[in-house]
Amino acid sequence: MAAHRKPRRRSASGNTARTAATIALAGAATATGFDGTGHAEPQLTPRQVKAEVDELYREAEAATEKYHGAKEKAGQARQRLKDLQDRAAREEQRLSTARDALGSVAAAQYRGGGLDPALQLALSDDPDRYLENAEFVERTGNRQQAAIAHVRRQLREIEQLRGAAHIELTSLKSRQAELRRHRETITGKLDSARRLLARLSAQERAAIGHAQGPDRAARSTGGRDSLAAPGSVSSQAPSSRAAAAVAYAYQKLGSPYVWGATGPDAFDCSGLVQAAYRSAGVSLPRTTYSQIDAGRRVSRSGLLPGDLVFFYAGISHVGIYVGNGRMIHAPNPSVPVRVAPLDEMPFVGATRVV
Repeated sequence: MAAHRKPRRRSASGNTARTAATIALAGAATATGFDGTGHAEPQLTPRQVKAEVDELYREAEAATEKYHGAKEKAGQARQRLKDLQDRAAREEQRLSTARDALGSVAAAQYRGGGLDPALQLALSDDPDRYLENAEFVERTGNRQQAAIAHVRRQLREIEQLRGAAHIELTSLKSRQAELRRHRETITGKLDSARRLLARLSAQERAAIGHAQGPDRAARSTGGRDSLAAPGSVSSQAPSSRAAAAVAYAYQKLGSPYVWGATGPDAFDCSGLVQAAYRSAGVSLPRTTYSQIDAGRRVSRSGLLPGDLVFFYAGISHVGIYVGNGRMIHAPNPSVPVRVAPLDEMPFVGATRVV
């Protein structure tokens, strides 16, 4: 008879070893990013870092312009609320005065009592004088009725003012919440960009045009030497105020980009434009999407020094044209105010302010 073999028993130690190996492989897969979680960040090339950082900066700048718009609207709502509160306070003071006057009349009548007019006439030593007094009292009563009606109108107006103030307060709170959201978006994008740039060496950052801090090449003028002198550029401007704005922009070359800044030592893109024209006595709105409507639209072929040039579909970036297809602008936190070609970004329009 054939010998029956007993089935081999699997050792517990063998199973444990295989399980441990599976776990180890799974861990290795996680570390290399097979499951998409907990993996080490991929090693990006400097060119890939530049592309990501540029996009983060563009998104941060779009959020910055929305922040400026929300801030302007919050300021307007705050002023309207203050005006309404001031008006309500003045109306309440007038109401208090009118009520005091009515109260005094009512108290005097109560203390003096009152006789039937016919009896007063009968007892009067001078009927003619009494009739004159009666006519005066009637006129006084009419004035009291008018005063009471005025008080009622004041009450209604105060209630309307309080209702309007409540609406403005709600609007203000909404704008403040919007400001917080935009601020969080901006800081998040900028932090992400900083982390990406921190992976590169100083030389790599300089090579992709994102040198930071001491790596900024002594706050480069960004190609000023390749252009005509600022004076000759200003002479081509369509007005003296446009020329003054161009001159101001040249003076600010090398200034750092700081979001929300409007000078005199740091700027964001729309802040630089606003400050340049403010120096020339021209008041411009704070946001890029308002600045584009602050003057007369001009074609790219018709640009003159001092014209405002806008970029990206959302009109989220602006510079000041200085001739030769170039502009002065505040690019991003990695790069100071500098001269750059219009082709550096997708051009969407231009405006001549003055």
